[in-house]
Amino acid sequence: LKNSGSFGACLVQAPRSFHQSSQSLAPVPPLPEKGGKVRHGIFPEEIFTMLYPKTGVTGPYMLGTGLLLYLLSKEIYVINHETIAGASIGAVIIYAVKKFGPSVAAFADKLNADKIAKAQEVKDQSMASYAQGIENEKKEQWRVEGRSMLFDAKRNNVAMLLEINYRERLHMVTNEVKKRLDYQVVLQNLH
Repeated sequence: LKNSGSFGACLVQAPRSFHQSSQSLAPVPPLPEKGGKVRHGIFPEEIFTMLYPKTGVTGPYMLGTGLLLYLLSKEIYVINHETIAGASIGAVIIYAVKKFGPSVAAFADKLNADKIAKAQEVKDQSMASYAQGIENEKKEQWRVEGRSMLFDAKRNNVAMLLEINYRERLHMVTNEVKKRLDYQVVLQNLH
């Protein structure tokens, strides 16, 4: 610490940053749609089921009451005006949750359902376009498979055209030779 200098107002500089690692790319399980069961609005049911075999039905309540009395008797927690204000604010919050909670939850569920419907619509559109792309690709592959037959047929057509052209020329030559020979025969018969 000789060379470190003054620390200032409780500021300690770390030699390296502790937040350089990348996030885990492992799949994250989805959040549950509904919360777990609770008692009295804040205490999870698991606490009661954990304490039930050892303490019975009233055990968790006695634990909470004993803990509260211990905090008050040892003056770890002192009741003052802030406690009354906190209790009042808590009562108002509980009243608001009881009164407006279901309507706010229904509104939030409606918003969530709308978002899910939009996401599903986008997903369905993309799936339809992918399915159309797959069908187009299959059709193109079918055309490629038929291309060799098409080229064979075109080759055969060209060969047949060449054969027809050859036969026509051969026939034309034969007719011309026959005409000339007939002409020579006519000339021979005249003499």
